[in-house]
Amino acid sequence: MSTPMDAFDEVRPAVECLDLLTAPVAEALRTWRGSEPVERVLFVDTDPDKADTAVLVENYGSWLLEQSANCVVVAGKRGGETTLAACLVLAHTRADVNGVVRRHLGARKASFAPIDTATGESGMEFGGITPIGLPADWPLLVDAAVADIPYALIGSGSRRGKLIVPGKLLAGLPGAVVLEGLGA
Repeated sequence: MSTPMDAFDEVRPAVECLDLLTAPVAEALRTWRGSEPVERVLFVDTDPDKADTAVLVENYGSWLLEQSANCVVVAGKRGGETTLAACLVLAHTRADVNGVVRRHLGARKASFAPIDTATGESGMEFGGITPIGLPADWPLLVDAAVADIPYALIGSGSRRGKLIVPGKLLAGLPGAVVLEGLGA
């Protein structure tokens, strides 16, 4: 079985590419607190115009769809309070925002966060948001299917580049909660 590393000519440890990453992602790697060694987070430099999953798999290999994960920012609302959270689901699924996410956050209503909120609060670009480097007070909800794959191809914080990360490393990020059925 192919891995995401097989699709790219050059794969390097992300800590060797901090200058290519957004500030929050670079800082998270510099001050790494994950359950696995930081060197397991890999970086591939990709064309920003190919950042969207459909375009990426069309150009680098359709088999990557099964090994790609998307990080989306959601807003849960209850009693005038809004909680931002990140959800990491396999790219061929959608986050169950109105069910699993809403219940987990204890929100009356949950929806995808507006783009300006997601990018402004995360310090990352739309289309490249990644769970590495998000604000520490955000819940990080990881679909069990993501935690179970050997490697996930995810955003790098910007539309340029991707990270390749073991699923178990993503499940072990600070504040991560693994949920069955998050991706539907």
